Amino acid sequence: MKRVQHPVRNRLLDALSAHDRGLLAHHAEAYGLEAGEILFEPGQDVLHVYFPGPGSIASLLLDLREGATAEAAMIGQEGAVGGIVSDGNKPAFARGAVQVAGTALRVPIEALEAAKQRSPTLRDHFARYADCLLAQVLQSVACNAVHDLDARLARWLLSTQDRIGGRDLRLTQQFIAEMLGVQRSYASRIIGDLEKKGIIATGRALVTIRDRRRLEGEACECYAYLRRHYQRVLPGVYPMPE
Repeated sequence: MKRVQHPVRNRLLDALSAHDRGLLAHHAEAYGLEAGEILFEPGQDVLHVYFPGPGSIASLLLDLREGATAEAAMIGQEGAVGGIVSDGNKPAFARGAVQVAGTALRVPIEALEAAKQRSPTLRDHFARYADCLLAQVLQSVACNAVHDLDARLARWLLSTQDRIGGRDLRLTQQFIAEMLGVQRSYASRIIGDLEKKGIIATGRALVTIRDRRRLEGEACECYAYLRRHYQRVLPGVYPMPE
């Protein structure tokens, strides 16, 4: 992780008032994040909050006893990762990992908590985001329990595109399978079906969304539910598709 000098924009922070942004501005440092970089491990005290910039994606990951890894939440420019729900330095339950390289603003937990104490509106803003993050986790639980992989995969691709902001997603099929908690052969078959329908195209470590409207038709209702919840609780924060 290296400091960068250019500005980093984050939609969750941009939605704050100028006064509330000012409470955090002096504590926010911009960093470049590499794919695979670990932000914190389970059991570690979380000392910083990371606010991903456009195109950056981090995930909260859970390690299962049989060796598999499951994604509990995907976080991009609409949110923050690391201690956003707790008050102060609490041990992490999940691993925070960078999935798509980019940039992020990093703020010490102490600075965020002090700002919350000084501003009720800032405190309410982050409480609303915590509600949205919890909604994402709960929706994922229900989705994984009920919906078929083809619908889940379509939902996951749409969510990824929202955060990256373009048609080209630099992802391997192995990575997609790991995030969905399935074997690569299973995920590759579903990806192949979407490609045959002309909805996506694939290349080396690349998935291109060719027909987003049809991809939305392939996805389960969980995608639309979560977007509507964000719009109700934090209007304008969740990135709208192009």
